[in-house]
Amino acid sequence: MADRALRGMGLGAKSFEDEEGIDFAGRRVLGFDCTNGHHFEVTFSVEADLPAEWECPRCGAMGERSDGTPPEEKNEKPPRTHWDMLLERRSIPELEELLAERLEEVRKTPHY
Repeated sequence: MADRALRGMGLGAKSFEDEEGIDFAGRRVLGFDCTNGHHFEVTFSVEADLPAEWECPRCGAMGERSDGTPPEEKNEKPPRTHWDMLLERRSIPELEELLAERLEEVRKTPHY
């Protein structure tokens, strides 16, 4: 059994196939600079949509593209407040009427 063992060979560590006749997918290397001064490069497919920002692998800060392409402006909706949601369900006169009813009820209740 010992004579069949392959010595010096890691299991699955090496492939004996050569790369002759293989067409690799097109690649593009894109450079980024983070806010902490780190420069790093990321490889993308030629067909991929290229991002304007990428997280720095060294410090985790967001890095912008080195070629000067600015990040896209995102249309952010302002957060809806409780008041905004209340106004979607009721009008101001309805709210005034509800407030008057609650105030009347609170004033009738004895306070100890």
